[in-house]
Amino acid sequence: MKILIIGGAGYVGTSLIPQLLDKGYNVRVFDNLIYGGDQLMPFFKNKKFEFQRGDIRNLSDIKNAVKGQDAIILLAAIVGYPACRKDSKLAEEVNIGGTKNIISATSKNQLILFASTGSNYGAVEDVCTEESALNPLSLYGQTKTIAEKLLMDRRKVIIHRFATGFGVSPRLRLDLLINDFAYKAFTEGYLVVYEKHFKRTFIHVRDMGRAFLFGLKNASEMQNNVFNVGSETMNCSKEDICEMLKKKMNLYVHYAEVRKDADKRNYEVSYKKINSLGYETTITVEEGIDELISAFKAFDTKKPYSNV
Repeated sequence: MKILIIGGAGYVGTSLIPQLLDKGYNVRVFDNLIYGGDQLMPFFKNKKFEFQRGDIRNLSDIKNAVKGQDAIILLAAIVGYPACRKDSKLAEEVNIGGTKNIISATSKNQLILFASTGSNYGAVEDVCTEESALNPLSLYGQTKTIAEKLLMDRRKVIIHRFATGFGVSPRLRLDLLINDFAYKAFTEGYLVVYEKHFKRTFIHVRDMGRAFLFGLKNASEMQNNVFNVGSETMNCSKEDICEMLKKKMNLYVHYAEVRKDADKRNYEVSYKKINSLGYETTITVEEGIDELISAFKAFDTKKPYSNV
């Protein structure tokens, strides 16, 4: 089976590639390498790996990339409200315009697996299910919600609304909450945290990759549907994360009444829908934090790992 990963050189993609190759899939990565390509180097030794450089905003690039592919995993996006706020025009061109190009370039029998987000829910008081009303408050959530609708209208698609990612990947990100907190705790010894009671759910980046493998294997049951992807055991507040970090290192935390989350991410999420099909996460928050701390001891802490 031939799999195209659009945006495959990023945080999730570089963790997903080896999982697909290990299962015997042929993997083509399409990416504009905005964050560089060094992280892809280990994969070129595998004869089932292929790379194409291009831009999701360019329809001719996309048409060439999707040729002969059985399934397309769409990861390419301007991710997070800070990055979208920094360049709103680019965010709309990539997150919405790029999705339109994918729809235009693919045939009806090519499966699309889409990486979406819990930010689409906005401010919610109850536990979020896939039937909860979408009320995105940031440009990031708004663009991903529009992209979801475009894809669902196309059909033969699986929408993955992921919890907040964390953990080590070949293309590391330090602008994700747990990764950011762990990095600052490790390098500075203190954290300033706002909205400490705000709660959200988390998922390790390798478990995000496993969710796509699960979707490929169970496409007949999952296609044309939306799934929250994460674990109810990892519904954590910011304060919960800080307490985990304090157990592992000498850390001072100041809880401040400053700043606000534009996405208003303060909710618990139900994952019963995908769990009922057999998908479960495998890596806990605490295990991910241990992994991050070990990694921080090894890499150049001056190198920027952020999407902003």
